[in-house]
Amino acid sequence: MLEPQGTFFLFLLVLAFGGLVTWLALARHVAIRVLAAFLAFLPAAVFGIAVVNKYYDYYQTWGSLFSDVTGSGAQAVPELAQPGATQVQPGTLGVAISKSANSALSARVGYLFRASVTGHASHLTRDVYVYLPPQYFQPAYRHYRFPAIELLHGSPGSPLAWINVMDTIPIYQRLLAAREADPAVLVMPETNGGGNYSLQCLNVPPHGPLDMTFIGTEVPEWAARDLRVMPPGPAWGIGGYSEGGFCAANIGLQDHQRFGFAAIMSGYFAPGGGHLPAGGRPGAPPVFVSNVFAGYPKLEALNTPQDYIQRFPIGQYPPGIWLAVGGSDRADLQAAQAFQQYAMLRLTTVPLIVVNGGGHQAAVWRAAMPALLRWMTPQLAAADRRVQMLAARPRAAVPHKHAVPRKGTIALPTGQPSRA
Repeated sequence: MLEPQGTFFLFLLVLAFGGLVTWLALARHVAIRVLAAFLAFLPAAVFGIAVVNKYYDYYQTWGSLFSDVTGSGAQAVPELAQPGATQVQPGTLGVAISKSANSALSARVGYLFRASVTGHASHLTRDVYVYLPPQYFQPAYRHYRFPAIELLHGSPGSPLAWINVMDTIPIYQRLLAAREADPAVLVMPETNGGGNYSLQCLNVPPHGPLDMTFIGTEVPEWAARDLRVMPPGPAWGIGGYSEGGFCAANIGLQDHQRFGFAAIMSGYFAPGGGHLPAGGRPGAPPVFVSNVFAGYPKLEALNTPQDYIQRFPIGQYPPGIWLAVGGSDRADLQAAQAFQQYAMLRLTTVPLIVVNGGGHQAAVWRAAMPALLRWMTPQLAAADRRVQMLAARPRAAVPHKHAVPRKGTIALPTGQPSRA
């Protein structure tokens, strides 16, 4: 009841505010009245923050809030690759993992670590969190190259949200244990370079950050080089929520040869305004830009998924697309339904998960995560097998195919794990 979203906690804040306002009204001395007014402001401000947090269903425990605010969550995750890790020889990270991880324990629960990755072309250095599933450490998978899913957070936010807020790892562990999902490596990069920015995973012209290059190209190549992960291609998926959902749609379509599947949760399908570092310099003060592609209409069209999907190159295959949205957020729902209709002009089936009663909030994304993993991981495993078969028989023609087992729109109650 006393957790950040607890009703009793909100009641205590109202009670404290009421008591302090009463003290303010009854006090006779000016100094005491000023003190009471100042103290009354504190529970009022905390109440406002708590109501917003409850609406978006973000921090459910004080521990997750403390981890994000203090950065202790990041410090608790082993950092196995220091800045400039893209310069190390292939295999170095694997050696670090074998030294750091308890193999017996990791073979039961998997292993989470943090790496600092520097892109050669983008010159960006960001933290990337990686979860290796239990199978990564099991003898039967010793020579197996795993498929991977790149997960992109929203703004404001950090990749730790997938761990502290979205409960992605325990959800995935339960699905793996129940054989309802296939093993894949989860790659969770920092997308904005700081909580003050909202870069939307774009390469900002003319001299802005090359976020798309870093996320869509350099992170997958780093993972494929230093881990037992398939190269970017059909055995890679990309997914995200909110701004990360836009990123997944945009990168998935533009880099369709690098990603076989794209999952969009409460995303949008046209670039909006964003806070960019002044002068394009990482760490510079944020500057709001209403249209990052002003003066670049061709780039704007290319980076607008709702338009680009309608003129996707003939003869090429878009990634398999999966959508999820809260049923109470009419704007999100209408945008997802429109994009689903556009996408189905090129794909046989585009699943749309609707979480009943949910808005643009973490409860929706948590409820949809099992469905996302059930949908994507078996198809990534199948793509993995096709790629390895093609590699074994390089002259064989293997048709590109998205095996999508479900059709239509599936409704889920808020907060209830999906069985779709």
